[in-house]
Amino acid sequence: MNAKISESQNERKPLVTVETAAELTANDLSELCDATEEAIAAGGGFGWLAPPPRSVLEDYWRGVLLIPERNLIIGALDKVIAGSCQIVKPPRNNEAQGKSCQLTTFFLAPWARGYGLADRLVSEAEAVARSLGFDVINLDVRATQDRAIQSFENRGFIRFGEHPHYALVDGTYIPGYYFTKQLLK
Repeated sequence: MNAKISESQNERKPLVTVETAAELTANDLSELCDATEEAIAAGGGFGWLAPPPRSVLEDYWRGVLLIPERNLIIGALDKVIAGSCQIVKPPRNNEAQGKSCQLTTFFLAPWARGYGLADRLVSEAEAVARSLGFDVINLDVRATQDRAIQSFENRGFIRFGEHPHYALVDGTYIPGYYFTKQLLK
């Protein structure tokens, strides 16, 4: 099911919800895959350049829930999943970086942009990180993902580095930016 915000819905403010997912129903999985495919097609697919086969996406999302070091945060508009991100804990043997986590796989379907969902997803990711005892949250993003970069900068993330050959897209290397934020308790 691919339910997008219609023009009549656009006249009112849609219901924005964000939550940490402990499980995915068949409908949740379908909506999450739909949103992922649309984000990838629009150039924001957290590493994928073209949508993979549906079975690969379904396996990926099911797998995320099986990994104890990952916390999946889902965002929805009018109860339709439109994007997500993850908080990833460091390996247990990395004691020196035990207070830092990674925000990763942040994306929104193009039809869900402009409703404040990106900010809500990042806010929830920060809250999850704090609740897990982390002091620092780190992330990286392609330099071409202007909306994501703006979301992170608006929330106080500090860009501390650039990788000139971060991602290869259509035969051209795209720079990547690295961000960090100290979480205040």
